[in-house]
Amino acid sequence: MGALLPIMGVVFIAFLIIGMAMPVLPLHVHQGLGLGTFIVGLVAGSQFAAALLSRVWAGDNADTRGAKQPVIVGLLMSAVAGLLYLLSLRFVRHPGGSAAILLVGRAVLGAGESFIITGAQTWGLALASPRSMGRVLAWMGTAMFAAFAVGAPIGTTLYGAYGFEAIALATTLLPLATLLLAAPVPRVAPTARSRCAARPTTASSCMTQSTSPHRSHSRLRA
Repeated sequence: MGALLPIMGVVFIAFLIIGMAMPVLPLHVHQGLGLGTFIVGLVAGSQFAAALLSRVWAGDNADTRGAKQPVIVGLLMSAVAGLLYLLSLRFVRHPGGSAAILLVGRAVLGAGESFIITGAQTWGLALASPRSMGRVLAWMGTAMFAAFAVGAPIGTTLYGAYGFEAIALATTLLPLATLLLAAPVPRVAPTARSRCAARPTTASSCMTQSTSPHRSHSRLRA
């Protein structure tokens, strides 16, 4: 459980960032930029479309490079999304351009979220005992939905006091700080099957390993 707590912390902060933006993004796009409801939906939905499209990519990355790397990559992508949020504020006099930059930022954040949650779940399962796998997934889900619940009121409070710039700064700085939380947690090795796929030169040896039990069984029967 001790090794799992930092990973849960990473998941919590990653989804806290998402939760903070969810209630204030429509206000910023509609009231701050003066754009219509369709653009509000487009900007808000771009994150989830990117998360959907990048999910398999994130899973492949976790399988071939180990679970820690996609978490680190996801945190860095989240920080880049925050920088794009900040950049969009420089173009508020040009609402269309500002919304376009914001849309890209939301897409980057969605991809980062895919990498973080996929890597975190894989990481937690690898560190846990076989008897605790269901519990690991339950705790990851708890961290995620707790972040949503807490993030919404925090986001509206920050937005009311300091505007969307506060959300952008939080989106930039929190993932970078979270890298310190993830760094001490031990890495886990990629799966054996993924190692074979990543290094074609070892494919024959992997095939030999996978078929050797059958050969031994045949010899015993003979």
